[in-house]
Amino acid sequence: MSFDNFRPVRQSFVASGVSQWRPHGYANLSNVPLVAAADVVSLVPGLDLWDNWPLAHEDGRTVVHGGRSWWFMLSAPPFADPALRHNVARIRLLSLGDDGWRDHGNALPDGLNPGVCEWAGCAVLMDDGVSVTLFYTVSGRSGGPSSFEQRLFACHGTLGDDGPAEWQAPVQIVAADGVRYVLDRQENVVPDPGMIKAFRDPAWFRDPQTGERHMLFTGSAAWTKARHNGVIGVATLVEKKWILGDPMLEAIGVNNELERPNAHFRDGRYYVFWSTQKHTFGPEASAGPNGLYGVVADSFDGPWRPINGCGLVAANPDEEPTQTYSWWVTGEGDVWSFVDYWGMEGRTLAEHPELVRQQFGGTAAPVFRLKFDGDSVTVAN
Repeated sequence: MSFDNFRPVRQSFVASGVSQWRPHGYANLSNVPLVAAADVVSLVPGLDLWDNWPLAHEDGRTVVHGGRSWWFMLSAPPFADPALRHNVARIRLLSLGDDGWRDHGNALPDGLNPGVCEWAGCAVLMDDGVSVTLFYTVSGRSGGPSSFEQRLFACHGTLGDDGPAEWQAPVQIVAADGVRYVLDRQENVVPDPGMIKAFRDPAWFRDPQTGERHMLFTGSAAWTKARHNGVIGVATLVEKKWILGDPMLEAIGVNNELERPNAHFRDGRYYVFWSTQKHTFGPEASAGPNGLYGVVADSFDGPWRPINGCGLVAANPDEEPTQTYSWWVTGEGDVWSFVDYWGMEGRTLAEHPELVRQQFGGTAAPVFRLKFDGDSVTVAN
């Protein structure tokens, strides 16, 4: 198949506009491994779990502390319609060791969040080996109704014997400006699936060549009236203050959501990955599959090239196109995600509404590893 791909934004989008490349097609790319029934195992009884990320060092390596890696996952009670989970989401802390998974409860204490829900982000152990910062998305306003408003916050804590703890009050790090990034509280709005306007998913990246600390995030372009206006935004830490920058990648007219972007430096190249779904592509674009996408460059400032010549890194198998989602690439090149609608066997939710709960996985998906070879990134065998 073929599809219109994503176009990078030059660093000054106001002065330079948008670069125009639209490579098409992909061939011989590996798929995400097929999910089997044995893979769908609840990690915390009574909770659905989805978007996940590890506690990582500043350079991106996954932290191992007390013989365990430490994982943050969005969580909610199992609703009859799993789509409702986003309205009550809390960040859960789990750890993984030789004895398997342990549940450590909600990552943040009750009442600390300045919003209604806690959505995805990242967690960083600073180089002092003690200070931890949880960057995450705050949805809505404390004491108010559920809404699709999204704000980026940082919550500082410490790493103790039982993992990250001693959290301080969250602090907003940057705000949408309404010029480059859509600024909209989105109250009393129920968007069509995949059409929420974004300012979410903060993801830390320290450039090993410059030492600069950046924060990537999912955004929506404010300078266009296009309904599909997804961008990957960036902020940079300057003298202990986060400064909002221009979008580094845009998909105007092509796709509405470039979700959970994360950046990596490997073998002299910069890689940026994100997740998207078939239904978030615009009607004028040739829709790609639910999958992990990415670009590569020789500098963090670009210009960016589509990985594999088309931007697609890995897709769900053709026979199960919705089985997993929200892929996160670790510093080791491992890819984590969650089990979404698996084992559908060609059935659709519209035709089989009983599957809405029955076939939703709500747990961590099997992990696979990426193979890096210059501008080529594929699923390792």
